[in-house]
Amino acid sequence: MAEVKTMPRLKKLYNEEIAKNLQKELGLENINQVPKLEKVVISSGVGKKREDKRFTETVELTLTKISGQNATNRLAKKSIASFKIRKGMGAPVGYLTTLRNDKMYEFVDRLINIALPHVRDFHGVSRKAFDKQGNYSLGLKEQTVFPEITFEDAAVLHGLEVTFIIKNGSKEGSTKLLEAFGMPFEKEGK
Repeated sequence: MAEVKTMPRLKKLYNEEIAKNLQKELGLENINQVPKLEKVVISSGVGKKREDKRFTETVELTLTKISGQNATNRLAKKSIASFKIRKGMGAPVGYLTTLRNDKMYEFVDRLINIALPHVRDFHGVSRKAFDKQGNYSLGLKEQTVFPEITFEDAAVLHGLEVTFIIKNGSKEGSTKLLEAFGMPFEKEGK
């Protein structure tokens, strides 16, 4: 019997409602001009603890569990003497994973509806974290807000960064897209 694959909730919502609403709201002539989530990059640097094997393994395992796919290690691109780093040195300086298509929409849904409400003293995400192309970056101080992380994984705390790469984005269009997905932005005036 063939396995029936269902479309992620946010992807279905985008295709059926959000894209059409954004087209009207932004006054765009063509549906292809509407801002669209292209990929999500989840990354974490290891900093001074790059020689600590337990810490780097925990970071790699955490990103793998959160994203549902293997994280890749990143080596230094430049030599920096004060940090005792050489270009291409053996120890990784960070890990990252890139999500696209269904996995991306499922992760964004979990992030917005499950992880962010578990952040301590949460008052919304900043509206100032957009770049000129309309991409959005969000930093989390610890990985324990994700339900995939077990107590053993939480013994070593580390932060991570989530970057939303948005096609056809401007700051205004990207903000409206993320708001339509349910991103809890800070109230105006804060």
